[in-house]
Amino acid sequence: MSEHAVHRVAVLGAGTWGTTFAKVLADAGCDVTLWARRAAVADAVNAKRINTEYLPDVELPPSLRATDDAAEALHGADAVVLAVPSQSLRENLAGWQPLLPPAATLVSLAKGVELSTLKRMSEVVAEVADVAMSRVAVVSGPNLAREVAEEQPTATVVACGDHDRAVALQHACSTGYFRPYTNTDLVGVELAGACKNVIALACGMASGLGYGSNTMSTLITRGLAETGRLGAVLGADPMTFAGLAGLGDLVATCASPLSRNRTFGQRLGRGESLSQAQEAAHGQVAEGVKSCSSLRELAERHGVEMPLTDVVYRVCHEGVDPGPAAGRLLGRERKPERS
Repeated sequence: MSEHAVHRVAVLGAGTWGTTFAKVLADAGCDVTLWARRAAVADAVNAKRINTEYLPDVELPPSLRATDDAAEALHGADAVVLAVPSQSLRENLAGWQPLLPPAATLVSLAKGVELSTLKRMSEVVAEVADVAMSRVAVVSGPNLAREVAEEQPTATVVACGDHDRAVALQHACSTGYFRPYTNTDLVGVELAGACKNVIALACGMASGLGYGSNTMSTLITRGLAETGRLGAVLGADPMTFAGLAGLGDLVATCASPLSRNRTFGQRLGRGESLSQAQEAAHGQVAEGVKSCSSLRELAERHGVEMPLTDVVYRVCHEGVDPGPAAGRLLGRERKPERS
């Protein structure tokens, strides 16, 4: 048996994806405790087998328990899954750090680049938890939470610099409907996850403006190209962007009405302000709205051209009208495709 074998898991964060991934782990045979910030959410999971706030019509397995006590959730855990938004990960993890089991694998579900430091989520986890990067893993891929919760077949990527840890986590979340693949390219997997949210915002804006499939295909393909350019200078494996965490996640997030980022972008494309779109989202986080700022700054730092990211940033944070912005994007200088 692997020294990194995962039997008991703490999932910290009872939002839609945190609850869904906790269900996956429980269905795979793990002993799972879900931490919820509010006692009412934890009580509903324990008493009614549902998360009334985020997944009210999905029955949760009996082996999944919930608590609002982080110490209780973390006690004896072989793996700790961090299911909080990217920009609040540092603050939350700082509070949990003294409670972390000394040998547990730390797993990030967040997709983004931290605004203040431009660090990837695995780097934030390693720094705040004061652990080696080899103890940090990320889960990414075409994982629209609603479809996974409904047990529609999908695949994902479990990435960790320590291959044995990745394999152990792979076994811990393998079910008949959820198929994980391993990868050791944390840089590529995390950049793909962060960038796809921004590209999904662009696709949503285009949809809101009335553009069709040709435009969507163009945005997805060119979005993948600029993600690859940034990945190349940061040392990512280019093959990662052709895989599940890259193209797979990008297509799902850009094309599905279940995607918060695409839906948010649609509202902007239809003329809603940022605050109006946020209000309509009922507090759900469209990660790309913040990630476009950090990714744009990261690209500028490394001299990488990311025109889609720049347009999304200008629409979201400078009040630029999405219509003329799209026109400027399509009117860029003509050049070879592979540049």
